[in-house]
Amino acid sequence: MDTPRPPLPPFDETAARQKVRAAEDAWNTRDPERVSLAYTPDTIWRNRSEFLHGRAEVVGFLRRKWARELEYRLIKELWAFGENRIAVRFVYEWRDAEDRWWRSHGNENWEFAASGHMHRRHASINDVAITESERLFRWPQGPRPADHPSLSELGL
Repeated sequence: MDTPRPPLPPFDETAARQKVRAAEDAWNTRDPERVSLAYTPDTIWRNRSEFLHGRAEVVGFLRRKWARELEYRLIKELWAFGENRIAVRFVYEWRDAEDRWWRSHGNENWEFAASGHMHRRHASINDVAITESERLFRWPQGPRPADHPSLSELGL
């Protein structure tokens, strides 16, 4: 059995914000194995048009994703929360192999097991081409610095 991943449901606003920031920080590592440990072994995902079941499929998906989405940097923001559910909006910037820059905007709905692991993740994402000079996420690779503006502060 997996070790619990606090904060655990039911969520209050503070716990929901902690969960969102922990997810953002983990995804910014671009480490598929580390990221997958936040999900139940039998997790169910919809990401754009892909449907995934279980951590092994999540790891494979994330490896493909980050091999294609170079210089990936992500910001997540809490949108709403309930007893064992959290909704977030997010934006990430990345460069493709042809050196084109993209800003991807999305929404996620999360449902958690009692252990604090995410059991369901539903993500809808749209990509917008940007120029290198339009980039807003310029921190060194890894977690977003604490003093970096949020999505709301950036007007996104």
